[in-house]
Amino acid sequence: MEQQAAAVNAKVTTRKRSRSLQKGETLAGFLFVSPMLIGVSVLILLPILATIVLSFADWNFVAGWNGIKWTGFENFQKLFHDMQFIRSVRNNLVFLLAVPIYMIISMILAILIDKYVYAKSYFKIAYFMPYVSSIVAVAVVWQVLFQPSYGPINEFLKSIGISDPPKWIADPNFALISIMMITVWTSIGFNMIIYIAGLQSIPKDLYEAADIDGANTWTKFTKITFPMLSSTSFFLLITGIISTFKVFDIIAVLTQGGPIGSTSMMVWYLYDTAFVNLKIGYASSMATVLLLFVLLITWGQWVAQKKWVNY
Repeated sequence: MEQQAAAVNAKVTTRKRSRSLQKGETLAGFLFVSPMLIGVSVLILLPILATIVLSFADWNFVAGWNGIKWTGFENFQKLFHDMQFIRSVRNNLVFLLAVPIYMIISMILAILIDKYVYAKSYFKIAYFMPYVSSIVAVAVVWQVLFQPSYGPINEFLKSIGISDPPKWIADPNFALISIMMITVWTSIGFNMIIYIAGLQSIPKDLYEAADIDGANTWTKFTKITFPMLSSTSFFLLITGIISTFKVFDIIAVLTQGGPIGSTSMMVWYLYDTAFVNLKIGYASSMATVLLLFVLLITWGQWVAQKKWVNY
């Protein structure tokens, strides 16, 4: 009996020690991640909650907290009848086409540089420079290139026989296309670097086996390279689509949403409504709709990736 009691006491003591050890490890873990948790909570989660709450109010922050008037879903009802907001949403959806374009170009360049090009480091740096360059400097350069009268692009088009080239960012029909071209140019470098990293992680044995079986280049790409890069493509697709809904700086520098609202995006219209017209509640409803757009698109991609992404 005494031996059984001692064994039970030993087990109880061991459990208490393990629990105290687990508590200590949990506390230490929370202490290590607490700076990040505090930062995320204060800078991200609380503003998101505040935005959702303010989307149900009519508020001009110049009037102070006493100026808040709760209006329910009135702001969201206005959005469905706001033609400028609807146009901004449509422009954002058109702008999404830039993502697959620069992903395809980046994948092709990554394959060429990884397998067929010498001095790989030089080309990596050359293509990556636009991505890390100041957006103001990039905008100024493209503003000169797109200059309707004497810009290098139109001068080249005239030299090959096009007598009336587009006016690019000054033309409502070409302004959004121009912004998409700049985005493609600046995004190629980052996507290409990620694709090169993905290519270097593909086992060489797969290509050797394909060579033994007599597979050609296209077969190796469709059966090996593309499937093995699917997880990389999925990551770039999600981040790329989210980034298109955050486009602001290039528009603020080049077009300010013009001409005639042809380049107005959701974030730009939100900024104009909140900080120019001082309609914080209405702008918060736009931000809430933008959040829902991003969540729905991301969720849809997570559901669809089960059919084409290989891990």
